[in-house]
Amino acid sequence: QVQLVESGGGVVQAGGSLRLSCAASGLTFSNYCMGWFRQAPGAEREFVAAVSWNGGATYYADSVKGRFTVSRDNAKNTVYLQMNRLEPEDTAVYYCAATDTGSSIVVLSVNVDEYPYWGQGTRVTVSS
Repeated sequence: QVQLVESGGGVVQAGGSLRLSCAASGLTFSNYCMGWFRQAPGAEREFVAAVSWNGGATYYADSVKGRFTVSRDNAKNTVYLQMNRLEPEDTAVYYCAATDTGSSIVVLSVNVDEYPYWGQGTRVTVSS
């Protein structure tokens, strides 16, 4: 079965950096658009970033554009989220998600409902 396992969360001071990883198994990774989402306490899960099956296209929420970078290594079945200049508002549980888009066209999915597979999440806390 499909498994997504996030790692790399932790506690960091405002202005600091963290790199999240998500290791995927049980799927043909290079056929999948990968997304990062986050959920703060009391809030709905929200889109953060997505990367196409080949890494050639990316898309970001306005709130993280210019600070976060999503990338993937298809040889390692892993997607990454590099987070720089972190702010207290970035505090949340971060989830990676996968959706099968095939490998013939570039598709970026940004809605929660478009992703059938999810990891368990990794917590990021940014202190002021």
